Amino acid sequence: MSPVGVGVIGAGVISKQYLENLTAFGDLKVHVVADLFEAAAAERAVEFGVENHGGVEAALDHPDVEIIVNLTTPAAHVEVATAAVAAGKHVWSEKPFSLDRESGQELLATATAAGLRLGCAPDTFLGAGLQTARRMIERGDIGQPLTALTLFQSPGPESWHPNPAFLFQQGAGPLFDMGPYYLTALIQTFGSISRVAALSSKAQQSRVIGSGPKAGERFDVEVPSHFGALYEFAEGGSGQSIFSFDSAKPRMGFLEITGTEATIALPDPNNFDGEIKICALGSDEWSTLPSRGAVAGRGLGVLDMARSIRASVPHRASGAQAYHVVDAMVSIAESAARKEFVELTSTAPSSPALAEDWDPYALTLES
Repeated sequence: MSPVGVGVIGAGVISKQYLENLTAFGDLKVHVVADLFEAAAAERAVEFGVENHGGVEAALDHPDVEIIVNLTTPAAHVEVATAAVAAGKHVWSEKPFSLDRESGQELLATATAAGLRLGCAPDTFLGAGLQTARRMIERGDIGQPLTALTLFQSPGPESWHPNPAFLFQQGAGPLFDMGPYYLTALIQTFGSISRVAALSSKAQQSRVIGSGPKAGERFDVEVPSHFGALYEFAEGGSGQSIFSFDSAKPRMGFLEITGTEATIALPDPNNFDGEIKICALGSDEWSTLPSRGAVAGRGLGVLDMARSIRASVPHRASGAQAYHVVDAMVSIAESAARKEFVELTSTAPSSPALAEDWDPYALTLES
């Protein structure tokens, strides 16, 4: 037993959050930071005390790297993950898992044939907030879960993001950018989605960058900027969501689940912590409860994967779950285009809740 070797590919903004945690977890050892822009990889490696850096091959070829953490742009996720599998590495990718069903299915099949694991963000559902809510639901605090409502509404990121155009292109928009957080949280409670129905719209054909060096530049909006979706779950229950970049009034992080005995308001699924509120049937008063568990942040899924590899048990943020989320998002987009229900063919495996005392900083894999 020894720490699991990690190589990070992609030295962009999100890599800082990952590396802060990956280098602090004693059960992991980050050996290399890689990027197409080697200067960016070098800067991140120096910042976090990582010994090696270089181009993508520096991570793929490193003999002590067991897990590649794939933090490239969404359009490159499958290509980089496939290369990592070919190099004999397990892969953790940022969301989304893929941009379409075909490439996602091929990646799953390739990894399975090679006997390698795939994992994917979001791992926010492993944080204290959603894990506490899940333990409450599983012990029957709300009775049988029946329905869910989630809301993500904002005016869009162009006012504050210095380079927002990619968030309005294929593979992004409010559905693919924010959908994985909410859908993963719902799947963790209700299980697999069996079919969806949706409507979509686009408020503007182009938008203007509001900050940074490109402020004032106009860019095209290529995908719908608003989706309203309905879900039916295979094991019973239903849900509905709004994903929108068209709302003047922001409503973010709204996720409520109603059961036969009570309604529970979960923390923002884009965060790892947060309070839980519960309102019993017949009452109009909310009780607020603290969350308990790990709050370290991005990288918890990589750590759970690493410990699961050593223990030869399934990891929680699996590739199959991430693919089911992609299947759901693609189905939502198809339903909106075709104006009809769309059946899903994939399913999401269930994963056990984390123990309340699960400690990401504990040394469980010491030599």
